[in-house]
Amino acid sequence: MPDFPSLYRLHPNCPPDSMDVRIPGSKSYTNRALLLAALAKGESVLRNALFSDDTHWMIEALTELGVEIQADKAARTLTIRSQGKPTRLPSQPLYCGNAGTAIRFLTPFCALGEGEVILTGNARMQERPIHDLLEGMRGLGVEVEDIHGTGCPPIRIRGGGMRGGKCRIDGTRSSQYFSALLLSAARMKEGLEIEIEGDLVSKPYIDMTLAILRRFGIESVNQNYQRLSVPAGQEPQAAAVMIEGDASAATYFLALAAIGRTTVRVHPLPEDTCQGDAEFARILSRMGCRQQHKGEFIEVRGGELHGIEADLNAMSDTAQTLAAVALFAEGSTTIRNIANARIKETDRIAAIAREITRLGGTVEEYPDGLTIHPASAYHAADIETYDDHRMAMSFAVTALRIPGIGILNPGCVTKTFPEFFEVIAPWIRCEAKDA
Repeated sequence: MPDFPSLYRLHPNCPPDSMDVRIPGSKSYTNRALLLAALAKGESVLRNALFSDDTHWMIEALTELGVEIQADKAARTLTIRSQGKPTRLPSQPLYCGNAGTAIRFLTPFCALGEGEVILTGNARMQERPIHDLLEGMRGLGVEVEDIHGTGCPPIRIRGGGMRGGKCRIDGTRSSQYFSALLLSAARMKEGLEIEIEGDLVSKPYIDMTLAILRRFGIESVNQNYQRLSVPAGQEPQAAAVMIEGDASAATYFLALAAIGRTTVRVHPLPEDTCQGDAEFARILSRMGCRQQHKGEFIEVRGGELHGIEADLNAMSDTAQTLAAVALFAEGSTTIRNIANARIKETDRIAAIAREITRLGGTVEEYPDGLTIHPASAYHAADIETYDDHRMAMSFAVTALRIPGIGILNPGCVTKTFPEFFEVIAPWIRCEAKDA
């Protein structure tokens, strides 16, 4: 991983009118594929895999559980050999940093082994709820507990397999609880049927999970996001998988096109991707940009920006990027239906509001979103990132129009995009400073 200072002072460069950007592999696909490869007997190969903090913690944990993983960072390839379940009992708690996908996907997987496993994470992870997933697992015959009784990690899982069957889970907080169970469902004796209470958030991530299940030979049923099931009697098959580019990472470069009124193409991101964040280009088109998604590319051409109202429930990870673009639009922008953003790496709604205010903008904050009122001019400030990679990357793009802005703790981008500040170099010059 690159070394980072405590602060980057950012200054605009003068990029060409048109740029192509290769984005890293998807974190969401990489961690899903790693888990499924661990559930399949034999050898699986993941190409264009992401190497970042979040995938590091998943790889470390699976290795401790007896899965053999060979990493070739230069070739962006992971080779996984597994016996289809955990075969080793870790002597210490498995640490997952602040990787929500890792700790949530691993929880059902650990129940498939024998003996007791403890999963934990950093301070913020120990504030992020996992109670709904634990309740669902208890309904499937697993003995699991949140050790401190807070509904958050650390958690203790007593293995011995999962009976499976039916359970009910609240869908309004996180789709990752559902993905976690679906990924391990083929190893449940009775299969799996989940009834969803309320309106499921982040539905495209469920589409992503079901799509990658098919890549490993597992069939599933989605009944209008009200009931999800995986029939019993299936065997995960080892597979070779090409990981798509990360649509969330793409949004920062599309935002640069919008803010800088240039043209940016990002790849590889296929037209038929299940990643909801690929729709960010259409959000920008509503603001005055032009966009197209053909083959493996998404392209955005910047234009005269105007404010919009946007429901980002299906793509809440783009809220910070849209907020950054909204600073330079004519008129206000309202972002709604992202209450679940308050339980991410930080309370993202509150964090966006604080940092935009620091720059001189005005923000109205709601329980499920915010309205951004652009200022006629902004002043540079040092942006607090709250150890949240998306705060760092989204506010970094504002340096194209706010010279001298600072990004504190820029190293938090290693969670999903370690090379981010290198890739934005044609647009943004980064000057290392001591905060």
